Amino acid sequence: MSGLRIVVDDLSGPRIIEFLREHVRQMRSITPPESKHALGLDGLRAPGVTFWSVLDGEDPVGCGAIKRLDAGHAELKSMRTAPERARSGIASRLLEHIIAEAGAMGFTRLSLETGSAEFFLPARRLYEKLGFTYCEPFADYRPDPSSVFLTRRL
Repeated sequence: MSGLRIVVDDLSGPRIIEFLREHVRQMRSITPPESKHALGLDGLRAPGVTFWSVLDGEDPVGCGAIKRLDAGHAELKSMRTAPERARSGIASRLLEHIIAEAGAMGFTRLSLETGSAEFFLPARRLYEKLGFTYCEPFADYRPDPSSVFLTRRL
């Protein structure tokens, strides 16, 4: 873990682009199309989005982003750990970093949507461990049996 770096990423490098494409492919294989909320590259490059990569050398092993919803509220997006590095602490370290950065940016609330399927259970446990609680849909989300929503005050 000591050799890992968390960096703000402009999403221009081919390695992170492929890492995100794999994320979208995986989500499409698990989640019904009407319940897929992962942002594509253009969405992650949009104003109001900050994207971080976790790098081991030059290789992305994790990523996450926040999307500004309003002056005090941001949404956590695109959290992913390389499958071969799952349960190694990368996601915890990154989420702690994003929570701290969101607070430093002036946000007072951070919310997220994730899947309700068994595949997403480790992610839900991580969010719970770091203080997120279940909530109603926020922003433009609607109730969906394939989704759960969590939020946390910063």
